[in-house]
Amino acid sequence: MNDPNETSSLLAGRPPSSANSASSDTIIRQRHASAGRNRARGEEFEAMDVLSDRYQSSDYDVIENQLHTEDEQLLAKQKIPKFIWQLEMKRWFVMLLIGMTTAAIAAGVDICIDVLAGSKYSLVASYFAHKVDDISILIPFFLWMGIDVVFVFLAAMLVVYGEPVAAGSGIPQIKCYLNGVLVPHVVRFKTLLCKVIGIIFAVSGGLAVGKEGPMIHAGSVVAAGVSQGKSTTFRRDLKIFRDFRTDHEKRDFVSGGAAAGVAAAFGAPIGGVLFSLEEGASFWNQSLTWRIFFASMTCSFTLNVLLSYYNGNPWSLSSPGLINFGEFTGIDYHGYEILLFLLMGVIGGLLGALFNAINYKITVFRMKYVYRGSMCVMEVIVIAILTVSLSFLSIYLGKDCQPVTQYVENPLQLFCGDGEYSASASLFFSTPEESVKTLFHAREGSISFLTLLPFCVIYFLLATLTYGLSIPSGLFIPCLLAGAAWGRLFGMFLHYLSPTPEVFSACGLYALIGAAAQLGGVIRMTISLTVILMEATHNITYGLPLMLVLITAKWVGDIFNHGLYDIHIELHSVPLLHWGPPPVSSHIKASDVMNHPVVTLNTIENVGRLMDILLKNDHNGFPVVDPYDETRILGGTFRGLIIRSQLSVLLKNKAFTSWPTSNEPRKRIQLDDFRNEYPRFTEIADISITDRERECSIDLRPFMNPSPYSVSKEASLPRMFRLFRALGLRHLVVTDGHNRVVGIVTRKDLARYRYNSHRNRGLEELPIVSI
Repeated sequence: MNDPNETSSLLAGRPPSSANSASSDTIIRQRHASAGRNRARGEEFEAMDVLSDRYQSSDYDVIENQLHTEDEQLLAKQKIPKFIWQLEMKRWFVMLLIGMTTAAIAAGVDICIDVLAGSKYSLVASYFAHKVDDISILIPFFLWMGIDVVFVFLAAMLVVYGEPVAAGSGIPQIKCYLNGVLVPHVVRFKTLLCKVIGIIFAVSGGLAVGKEGPMIHAGSVVAAGVSQGKSTTFRRDLKIFRDFRTDHEKRDFVSGGAAAGVAAAFGAPIGGVLFSLEEGASFWNQSLTWRIFFASMTCSFTLNVLLSYYNGNPWSLSSPGLINFGEFTGIDYHGYEILLFLLMGVIGGLLGALFNAINYKITVFRMKYVYRGSMCVMEVIVIAILTVSLSFLSIYLGKDCQPVTQYVENPLQLFCGDGEYSASASLFFSTPEESVKTLFHAREGSISFLTLLPFCVIYFLLATLTYGLSIPSGLFIPCLLAGAAWGRLFGMFLHYLSPTPEVFSACGLYALIGAAAQLGGVIRMTISLTVILMEATHNITYGLPLMLVLITAKWVGDIFNHGLYDIHIELHSVPLLHWGPPPVSSHIKASDVMNHPVVTLNTIENVGRLMDILLKNDHNGFPVVDPYDETRILGGTFRGLIIRSQLSVLLKNKAFTSWPTSNEPRKRIQLDDFRNEYPRFTEIADISITDRERECSIDLRPFMNPSPYSVSKEASLPRMFRLFRALGLRHLVVTDGHNRVVGIVTRKDLARYRYNSHRNRGLEELPIVSI
């Protein structure tokens, strides 16, 4: 449902004020809807130059109305310390549940992938062991391809026909959610189900994807569900955690779920907290930090215990995350190598910018031409066939036979002698996580230059093709694997130039630095990624080079484009508010940004008129004013703000103050009536109001927010931006010198102003269209 009060006017925020303004707005909206479709599928598509009007915002501002005040006064007469203590203990208990549930899901995903992928590779390897001559070599090839096609087909069907928002890693969507944008269906149970099952089949299907990124999305969905104590999907309300049924409480728990997902993926609880802070959460406080760290640590510990039982060593806590890079012990670096690491950071930034540019072009192509469900499924199958074909061809043509070592998973002998394996197969014929581990710890000389170079190029290109498909897909592991490949090549080249092997560190360390540089160049994370990699490698001595490499990669990559997560957010035209307002924008005033004229409500409103307004308009926020004359040009004195969901509850519960006959009872509305409806409130069109009820009145003063944030029409864009960003606002009312409502500002009105430094456009104003 579109929201004109949440969506700025499509023509510079100033709809006509004539009597025909409604019909003019309709024409404008229709034109831009048509333009949006043309942009989405036409030849002149500029996906990053528009904002979509389909996104709603969260209500993080606490509504301090009469009900809220009475509730606090009632608590004041009771034992306030006991209530506060119980509420805080509930928050910690919910975080405990989030950590344990996320760990259970992560363990299930890891075990399923281990069983499916292990069975696939064992079966295909058994055919490779006996069918290596002449035409019979095609038997394991087609078997391999057939299994992968079936797996990825199932993953694609779950996303395309189950829940499309389950595609990708989910990190951009969660970042938007924590920023205050309600991405449709992003934290629903159906999304979680499709995400978890889809990533199992996608990874088992051999695509260039990882299971780590989707764990962050899964943890966020778990947090959103557990914290509410109810399920709208199953229509069950446990009557618990009612105090947390608000947008700002839910947001804090989702931050903890995202951090728990990182802890489950990498065994990095501290890195999870920093990830949620750096990449996800837009709002933070000290107490929340401790609770999120508790959820992350709980998740890592629980996952460790569960996997220890699966691995046959109960309580042998050696698997804190889904991926284990292995022990980096005895691999030191020299001080002068830091300069080489910085050079690798530059290379990572350049390759990361190239990765993002290629993926951007591919994603735009998909949005233009591959938008039907059947086409999306077919594309996934084609990429799976291409992946298997390139992998098989590399293994078949590679003649790099090496002695079997402990770091080789599923060694494939092929044309090699007894006790030997194909080095190409160790990279292509295994899950991406195992391939990363091989590049980190394979002995010197065990992988030749001619084997590693084509693998690096092929996997880099496959990763750019795969991210953005209609399947759940993590970005971390593909980037780490591609970076580890060219990083090891870099180390091999240095050793080739070195007169003695002691001059430079082991190639495995250069693989780690390359992996960090590639990942940092793609997603542009610094602090959290440094700590995640430190915790994953169990070696704090690598902290300095990792930090320097990641910062260098980010700086170099930022010269050319944004991080890939931000690119995909812009491709979907999401009105994201960044950390600060656009520069050189102080000359833009509230009168230039606001929507006007504004639909206002009287403090005591007629039910019939209220229903007509709600059915006619899709606005989410309505300023409440004193009664005034019928011209309604400027409106009456501003008294407060009431939102659509509140009005829905009031109308549904018949909270009328006067009836045509005085013997009709009036229902007493309490805060629980609003909490029970949250988060899916009844649509206005589904509320039945009789003709007699339309003659009633409703007093909005006890339910409206009597002190909402408002600004003068002379307020600057940066000032309004900081208010929205710091306080998590959804609406900002604009008043004149007489405290009369003259306009309203929403998230989209601010997000459409953007400073574009990459295409030398400076400060630009984006149109808002229906896409």
